[in-house]
Amino acid sequence: MPTSRSKIDMVSDDIKIKPLQRHKVCVIGAGMAGLASARELRREGHGVTVLEQSGDVGGQWLYDPRVDGDDLLGAAEPPVKVHGSMYASLRLISARENMGFTDFQFAPKDGLDGRRFPGHREVYLYLKDFCDAFGLMESVRLNTSVVRVAPAAGPTLRWTVRSVDLGKCDGDGAGEVEEEEVFDAVVVANGHYSQPRLPSIPGMEAWRGRQVHSHSYREPEPFRGEVVVVVGCGESGKDIAMEVRRVAKEVHLVAKSMEEVTQGLAKVLAKHSASLHLQLHVERLCEDGRVVFGDGSTVLADTIIYCTGYSYSFPFLDTEGAVTVDDNRVGPLFEHVFPPSLARRSPLSAYP
Repeated sequence: MPTSRSKIDMVSDDIKIKPLQRHKVCVIGAGMAGLASARELRREGHGVTVLEQSGDVGGQWLYDPRVDGDDLLGAAEPPVKVHGSMYASLRLISARENMGFTDFQFAPKDGLDGRRFPGHREVYLYLKDFCDAFGLMESVRLNTSVVRVAPAAGPTLRWTVRSVDLGKCDGDGAGEVEEEEVFDAVVVANGHYSQPRLPSIPGMEAWRGRQVHSHSYREPEPFRGEVVVVVGCGESGKDIAMEVRRVAKEVHLVAKSMEEVTQGLAKVLAKHSASLHLQLHVERLCEDGRVVFGDGSTVLADTIIYCTGYSYSFPFLDTEGAVTVDDNRVGPLFEHVFPPSLARRSPLSAYP
């Protein structure tokens, strides 16, 4: 007696599933996105090489106390010399249970920072454990800086990746030897929190004081006894203003509008009104060191710290116009990851 078949069964008969093709894939960056991409690609049977310019995995979660002393503002052409932007006191603003991978819990460990909102080192150690659990380090090349990614010659789109082994170079770049390797696909996971995004304020170039982007902020001590203006009322701006307030003569926190002033921030401002002041908008900077605010009031400041975010930057990438960055919008990308125009020509090109 014949058995009935579901519509799904009948449809599946018409679907021809292609056998898995093993591709040679380059992942640029060994931060959270790069490591997750590498793990998934390896699970699918692909050959993966992760290129990481730092001496360890972790991306921005790998704390680097160095700053670029010659360019604290981050105004030079990308890329920045120091990739890390983490300040020493940074803690998570998302609970640890929301930060981990779904199949690899970010659980507290004995002897470490067990708080629900731990410090940055806890995330770094978690990513190290993630690498060990899935054997990812065998695919990672540390101290390897990618200098160019471009289409390789040939009928099928493949990618030529040019890199430099920083372990063989002097600190000033002398002795650099570039190496080229061709990959079937590339995952760009170099991070979005390294290249400072600066405002355009009249007088910035002539202002005589010290100007710093939060990218180059690590600890409050360099600002002891100073009058400091913190431009930007986001999470890092509030963090840094509160921390610098403890050692500075006074701190002026600049918001774009009153909409940025939450009830919690208003309470903090009231509690520390002697040393922490709210300002709305910077109108201009004067050569004599004065900062003029939107309401016409002024303050003679020693330092301005710009907590104004970061620009998406892929200085090594040449897609021949297939992917562009316009006012921090990367596109066109399907699901904010895959360039549609390259889909038929390349097995994978992604921007986590």
